[in-house]
Amino acid sequence: MPISPSGRAAGRLSETLAITLGDPTGIGPEVALKALGRLPAKDRSSCFLIGPAAFYRTLAGRLGLKLDLNCVFDRPFPKKIKYGRSDNEWTRLAAHSIKLAASMAMRGEVDAIVTPPIHKAGMKKAGLNIPGHTEYLAELSGAKHFEMMLVGGKLRVVLVTRHESIKNVPRLLTKNRVEETILTADRELRRSFGIRRPRLVVCGLNPHAGEEGTIGREETQIIRPAVLAAKKKTDAVIAGPLSPDALFHDAYHGAYDAEICMYHDQGLIPLKMISRGSGVNVTLGLPFVRTSPDHGTGYDIAGKFRADPGSMLEAIRLAALLSRNRKKYAQSHPGS
Repeated sequence: MPISPSGRAAGRLSETLAITLGDPTGIGPEVALKALGRLPAKDRSSCFLIGPAAFYRTLAGRLGLKLDLNCVFDRPFPKKIKYGRSDNEWTRLAAHSIKLAASMAMRGEVDAIVTPPIHKAGMKKAGLNIPGHTEYLAELSGAKHFEMMLVGGKLRVVLVTRHESIKNVPRLLTKNRVEETILTADRELRRSFGIRRPRLVVCGLNPHAGEEGTIGREETQIIRPAVLAAKKKTDAVIAGPLSPDALFHDAYHGAYDAEICMYHDQGLIPLKMISRGSGVNVTLGLPFVRTSPDHGTGYDIAGKFRADPGSMLEAIRLAALLSRNRKKYAQSHPGS
């Protein structure tokens, strides 16, 4: 059933967050409750768990947490759960939780969505065409230009290609695709991160950024033309294509506001090295804010109740911050 923000108690945050179920057979609900337990009560009261109250209350009891929980759900839940492996029934409920949260956000009932991890192979096994949160939320919200950003430590990594086989990456790179990624990152750094004139750096694909075509031509034929085209459409400072083995040192020391990477591991390896379990996934380009902890379902430790909620806590905090920034941006840029 939908909620209305109009009756919120005095003292609550102006940002209201929906926390989806994630895969119940993994660590998602566990880290969500642990993270909420670390928040002040007034902040926790602005968070809605998109799942059945009985499920969360039972889990909170097992975790030794005494929490007043705001729960929203409209489907019955199985009584038994087997941790550590994908289950079709639970997986479908996890997908429904995402859909319900997106509907609430589109109606303006919540400002942001925080999504514990789902199991992509499990989604496929359950007969659901959901490659991941990023694509599914874009579909549900009608977003046409969306990107995946990972925030960790001093880095903000934006991916041109996401979960793709490395052999497919070169053929997936096009001038329009790279340019679109740059411009979407630029827009979100302004409206969601509050950066007036973003500084972006674009990675090359090949070693040494292709060395002027002697190692590879993607830089000269695709990436550099995309950078030049993007520069004509924004006053952002855009550097590149540069060699990733050098630029991340400068990025770590504050030279850039975001790093545009051609493929998953190019950006995620340096980010995860420095974020130390506190990384956050942000979907750029949606009509609402969406964040997620930067880890998987943790089947190997699910049900043992020793999962670290650090990344989930950072995802909640960042969602609130980005929501506040968006509201300020909307006030200063009406109609944008």
